[in-house]
Amino acid sequence: MLLLIDKFQELDIKLIDLLESLEPEEWHKQTVAKLWTVKDVVGHLLDGNIRNLSMLRDGYMGLKPEINSYQDLLDFLNGLNAEWVQAMKRVSPALLIDLLKFTGKPFNDYYASLDPHAKAQFSVAWAGEEESSNWMHLAREYTEKFLHQQQIRDATGRQGLMTDEYYLPFLEVCMYALAHTLRDTPMEKGCVLKMKIVGEVSGEWLVQYSGEKWLRIESNPDLSIATEVRIDSYAAWKLFSKSRRAKDLSDQIEISGNLALGEKALEMVSFMA
Repeated sequence: MLLLIDKFQELDIKLIDLLESLEPEEWHKQTVAKLWTVKDVVGHLLDGNIRNLSMLRDGYMGLKPEINSYQDLLDFLNGLNAEWVQAMKRVSPALLIDLLKFTGKPFNDYYASLDPHAKAQFSVAWAGEEESSNWMHLAREYTEKFLHQQQIRDATGRQGLMTDEYYLPFLEVCMYALAHTLRDTPMEKGCVLKMKIVGEVSGEWLVQYSGEKWLRIESNPDLSIATEVRIDSYAAWKLFSKSRRAKDLSDQIEISGNLALGEKALEMVSFMA
């Protein structure tokens, strides 16, 4: 279980410091988030604060779409995101910063009030969970906060999150999607796949096929690794968020062992995308 709520305020402080340091032209720089500029990403972060407070704290759902599939959910969320970002184009950078300051504390206070073991209102679908605990929901929110701030930093050349303190928790949460990604890829019982992040921040995560499904396991020097996927740390956050795909990052990725299994693992996406 990951308890990351204490890092939310730290990320907010770093975000506000970052935004207040931007030059006017930097707000319009393109990010890796496809059609979104820096300002669009900031607007999306504000949407995250307001939407979560409205739905979860205040119990106000607003639109109630009919969701019958994962794709229905994706289409609905993508529509919400696009509508909000479009509306925020008329809002000044200074006001966006003010609104982030205003909503940040109640957002963090609400999440800090939750029992981490209690059932979350929404499951973390990309991890294959039909029901999630609050700690996992908070972990997902951490990855959202990290990712979008990193997109801004990447676009403006202002690093500050690619550290063990902030990036390793992000990677740890993302890896909850690995076993789910391989769910339709049966192998010989006991087969182990290792995903290794290398570079300034490094770590490794393992999954093993039980004969029925893939399960996350702890590292063990006696294990025989059938496939190892090595990804440069600076490429990993782009890959896992679908900002870039494996073919775009091939010079920063290496697979040893079962190539097909490794390529399947590289399809892992730890966001609703």
